[in-house]
Amino acid sequence: MPIVDIHTHIYPPTYVDLLRSRTTVPYIRTFPEAPDQSRLIILPGEDDPSTPSTSRGRPIGREYYDIAQKIAFMDLHKIDTSVISLANPWLDFLPAEEAGEAAQRINDDVEEICAKYPGRLYAFGTLPLSAPSETVIKEIQRLAGLWHMRGVIMGTSGLGNGLDDPALDPIYAALEEHDQLIFLHPHYGLPTSVYGPRANEYGHVLPLALGFPLETTIAVTRMLLSGVWDRFTKLKVLLAHSGGTLPFLAGRIESCIKHDGHLKKQGKIQGRRDVWDILKTNIYLDAVIYSEVGLKAAIDASGADRLLFGTDHPFFPPLEEDAEEWHSVNANYGAIAAAFKNNQAVADDVLGNNAVRILKLHS
Repeated sequence: MPIVDIHTHIYPPTYVDLLRSRTTVPYIRTFPEAPDQSRLIILPGEDDPSTPSTSRGRPIGREYYDIAQKIAFMDLHKIDTSVISLANPWLDFLPAEEAGEAAQRINDDVEEICAKYPGRLYAFGTLPLSAPSETVIKEIQRLAGLWHMRGVIMGTSGLGNGLDDPALDPIYAALEEHDQLIFLHPHYGLPTSVYGPRANEYGHVLPLALGFPLETTIAVTRMLLSGVWDRFTKLKVLLAHSGGTLPFLAGRIESCIKHDGHLKKQGKIQGRRDVWDILKTNIYLDAVIYSEVGLKAAIDASGADRLLFGTDHPFFPPLEEDAEEWHSVNANYGAIAAAFKNNQAVADDVLGNNAVRILKLHS
């Protein structure tokens, strides 16, 4: 039985060079207060001048960009295969005229990295979403021909106006035509004002624990309300972090739709696919939820046959200096073991067999 990690990130050398060349978010740089420690600044609001420079973003070490570190992490945690992807913020920030070429360089870089470890590494490609749609579609077509690519990673902003933007329809059509799964990952969170005036005292807990899951839930609900799933019935989307809060709130979303007078007047209630159908037909969920309770909600919403193991490496490392195994990874392993304690065959499917089948991985 293989163990496959489908939610694991890398900043390949070409991307690290790009971030190091920048002086505005996103960027990597050192500060005078800690000249020996580079920091990764990627989240909106992390560049607040009132925040001490050594508290901005997070320290970035070799585990972010050295593939040998990734393989060592896999070996330590008994992971056979990883489907790596560029981490947020991808290429959303690039000018339109630069994005296409940058995407090609980064995707080729990742493809070359995967080729060095046959059978152990596959990838989700990165799209130049700030470029014209023709450029994006051309890269989708190119990715479909690369041996190790198994889909694309995308943030919730799409082309800049969210995933319910009609301008995305040609891109959805191309992804559907080439059978390219979207790995949907949050980045922008919620407006920092919702966390209150003392938010800086709480580190990254509020935006990561709450902002990211709600960002994902809102993005998918907007796709639902705008009819994306009705127009592209074969579009496949893997949601990070077990779908955010979507499994828990799906019933409330459906109830609100059915009781909305505006939608009824617009004729948008009848004949539409509901969220339950989409969860079990178009959506896959990763198992990066760290608890049996959350995992069971994901299972009930989409089914164990649509659930895939992940680690979110290199994020959430242990803070203890002498720790070897990562608590975050063991929490995901533990949640799967607890949820399927009476059915090891299904647990094995979640740990790897589902990914092999869904992503067409080779043994």
